[in-house]
Amino acid sequence: MGLRRRFGGLWQPWQASHALVLIPLVLIAVITLVDIMVPADVHLGPLLVVAPALTASFAGPWLTGLVGFLAVLAQAYIGLHFGVLFTERNVMVQVLALAALSAMIVFFCVVRERRRQELAKVRSVAEAAQKALLRPLPHRIGPLHIASFYLAAEEEAEIGGDLYTATRTATGTRLIIGDVRGKGLAAIGESALLLGAFRETAHQNLTLPVLAAALDRSVCRYLTDFIESDRDIPEHFITALLLEIPDEGPATRMTDCGHPPPLLLSQGHVAPVPSPHPAPPLGMGGMGTGSHPVDEITFEFGDTLLLYTDGVTEARDRNGTFYPLAQRVARWPRCDPEALLHHIRRDLLAHCSGHLGDDAALIAIQRTPVPQPRHRLQIFSQTDGSPG
Repeated sequence: MGLRRRFGGLWQPWQASHALVLIPLVLIAVITLVDIMVPADVHLGPLLVVAPALTASFAGPWLTGLVGFLAVLAQAYIGLHFGVLFTERNVMVQVLALAALSAMIVFFCVVRERRRQELAKVRSVAEAAQKALLRPLPHRIGPLHIASFYLAAEEEAEIGGDLYTATRTATGTRLIIGDVRGKGLAAIGESALLLGAFRETAHQNLTLPVLAAALDRSVCRYLTDFIESDRDIPEHFITALLLEIPDEGPATRMTDCGHPPPLLLSQGHVAPVPSPHPAPPLGMGGMGTGSHPVDEITFEFGDTLLLYTDGVTEARDRNGTFYPLAQRVARWPRCDPEALLHHIRRDLLAHCSGHLGDDAALIAIQRTPVPQPRHRLQIFSQTDGSPG
């Protein structure tokens, strides 16, 4: 079993780097051949150490050790060819020194591979935790066709300070999109708090002002408990946009807590949704229900609402120009949510040359007719005979 694992470990890097390994092998052959052909007082054998050193840059310890072993054999062959391997001390020292250097290179390869494996495990755990925190939105919730994407400012992270989620209620769907002050992994704690509070209370029979006030109290309690210095509390807040979209009727309610207004794509036109009564961001002091008014917008069948965080509109190009989201979205006013976000994602990354200054999140919501339950039951009965 151990031999199988060892040979498996050798075969895997060989598959990945079988083209590059030809370079050190050719170097060994060329250096050996030239050393044999040049005059006896010219010694090129010490250059063989280049072969294992070069292999270590793209291969694992087993392949590096094999190349080092071949380099030592080539050095010994040169000594045997001239008949001085066991007669001249200098030649034997060169062979032993090459063997020692090759072993040292292999040792550093082993250390590097272990660290790489540890980093891969840490990344997998972090990715699982991040995905559990910011679960992908379903493609359909009731009459809503939804698409979303998240771009973290930190390269090693999949999420950061931006957040979004949705939940069903008895009469419709509630969504939240928010932005924690700050970016990257440092803002995940506050993001997790707000998502948990929303998932716990949003399905209850609460009005949006009551829900927003409850979320505000949760954020304030968190900041009081975990931010040590009182002077830091005003510097920590979360902008959020709460939406309540009924299954029937176009009247959609919105509470804007300091968040950028959504865009409405309707009949080929794109326009920002005004918020006449904006509320302060969450965590600004535990304000009451009256501080979170509700605005009503018309969201008809076929319309699309585009929710986003300021990481999108504040993305800059090389000249410092902000990303003109509304202007760019006007190019694709009749796309479905997936296609729309695909175009925006590609265009946004091209605008900022692939480097965002802040986390960015977008949600596209299109209102469609509600699927008929009768059709669903017929489909289930044709497949497995039961609705489960």
